[in-house]
Amino acid sequence: MEPQRNTHATLVDLLDRVLDKGLVIQADLIVSVAGVPLIGVNLRAALAGMETMLKYGMMQAWDERTRALEGIYRSGKEMSQVYGEEIILKMLGAYHSDEGIYAAWRYGYLCLTGKNLLLYHGGFEKVLFSTPLENIKGLAIRTGEKFTGEEREELCLFLEGDRITRLSALNVSQLKEAIEKRMKALGLVLEKDRAFPIAEKMAESFLTGGERIVCREKIWHLMEAEGVVENTWKPGQLYLTDRRLCWWHDFNRKIVIEIPVENLVASAVETRNLSGFLKKKKVMDVLYSVNGARKTVSFLGNTLEEWDRILDTIVSRQRTVVTDQCSVVSVQ
Repeated sequence: MEPQRNTHATLVDLLDRVLDKGLVIQADLIVSVAGVPLIGVNLRAALAGMETMLKYGMMQAWDERTRALEGIYRSGKEMSQVYGEEIILKMLGAYHSDEGIYAAWRYGYLCLTGKNLLLYHGGFEKVLFSTPLENIKGLAIRTGEKFTGEEREELCLFLEGDRITRLSALNVSQLKEAIEKRMKALGLVLEKDRAFPIAEKMAESFLTGGERIVCREKIWHLMEAEGVVENTWKPGQLYLTDRRLCWWHDFNRKIVIEIPVENLVASAVETRNLSGFLKKKKVMDVLYSVNGARKTVSFLGNTLEEWDRILDTIVSRQRTVVTDQCSVVSVQ
């Protein structure tokens, strides 16, 4: 492979490439004095994000050993003193926290006591999550995804106030059965067949009365240059409702793109080289009208062909309606 120079590549592109794909360094160095070799250096190194290392089978033994040692250390803590209750069930687990700027899984020990369910971090001696069992209105198991792309089971707690908490555990089914058994012993009744809401918390903040989400997906958007920052791809959520197409920026937690469905003009998907590192990526351009002018927004994702098909159906339907209206006017 011939090295290439890309003057448009930024530091962000470089870091994204190194952390996501990894960097392998191989070097043989000999230090000589007056033609006499004195020191030899043979260097073999790999640099990448920890998730990438584990994904490709590197440092797995270290990761497993570290987690095992940490588990042994944490298991030595007497967590029954947290609430002054006896621990009915304890297992390694996590809960999905969306507090603050970033949403992430927070790990610890899931503990089921006589009246509470909590996640305890032994290293920090801190309760990361807790809820009284009486606040749990329903339980359901659904399939989630790890950062490696592998599927895993998640236990969803339907709490008071239409709140949903996602939990992960070594044995999700065992955790669910233990909660159900304890709640039954307390005389607490769980609602059956609770349905997952289509909208997440972030969607609820911008939906208007009666607005319904048709589909949504995590998709990147090419945000326009602002100040000294050039055009940059940012992660977020693309929503199509029965009224508009909008994109939610995860970091700023607000709607950045908002297009009424009647303003959609066309969409197209093509393969482009986005930078020196991001090559042959599928990009969807959406053309829309605003105040008599035409504008374009670009998205990057995994199922753009399906989005393109849906948007094309909407545009075609609108053209048919306009044509029918014009025919009626002509007849009159």
